[in-house]
Amino acid sequence: MKFGVVTFPGSNCDYDAYAAARHILGEEVEFLWHKSSDLCQSDVVILPGGFSYGDYLRAGAIARFSPIVQEVVKFAESGGFVIGICNGFQVLTEAGLLPGALIRNSHLKFSCKYVYLRVEDAECAFTRDCDHHEVLKIPIAHGEGNYYHFKEDIQKLEDSGQIVFRYVDGDGQLTENSNPNGSLNNIAGIRNREGNVLGMMPHPERAVEDILGSADGLKVFESLRSAYQVARVAGVG
Repeated sequence: MKFGVVTFPGSNCDYDAYAAARHILGEEVEFLWHKSSDLCQSDVVILPGGFSYGDYLRAGAIARFSPIVQEVVKFAESGGFVIGICNGFQVLTEAGLLPGALIRNSHLKFSCKYVYLRVEDAECAFTRDCDHHEVLKIPIAHGEGNYYHFKEDIQKLEDSGQIVFRYVDGDGQLTENSNPNGSLNNIAGIRNREGNVLGMMPHPERAVEDILGSADGLKVFESLRSAYQVARVAGVG
């Protein structure tokens, strides 16, 4: 299995993603430069956190037009696994691979801390090694993580089961205080209808060893590996 980690000017979590996939998960990884049009036969593509192109205009808006993202769009549309983390989530919404938008945190401040996530969909490729409503401890680091969409479209996400993670308290309860950025319905991560593209604001690559404060993020990477193996056996990947 091979991971491809996209690097934009301004990325600052690409090496964390590389380390999680290569040194912790033990899989092959290659960096994918933003000007390239070659995904290097990656089985999973990671769009990492950071400030792609300085987040000029708005977060992810310029990165959406880079040659590598054009290839990521084709890859995703053909069924390839794609995960966008933080700034990567913003890029995915700008590229149209995921619905909605990420806007300024409601308190207008940058948030960097551990939060709790509840797994809402434990059957998708990114959470298949988790339990339904399992609570994960994973850090955030963002200023524009407030997920927004029109009310009727939020309801469509709810009805179709596309909400993968929600912000909760340590007991798994959905509360106003557990929402770190004002996201509608406490949304922390969503997937596309097909289930092969995930966007999430928290950073699982920063929570893959207990020494970091939590190893819960490793479950996202382990789930991806399991999903890839199942797809490969089925002849999909």
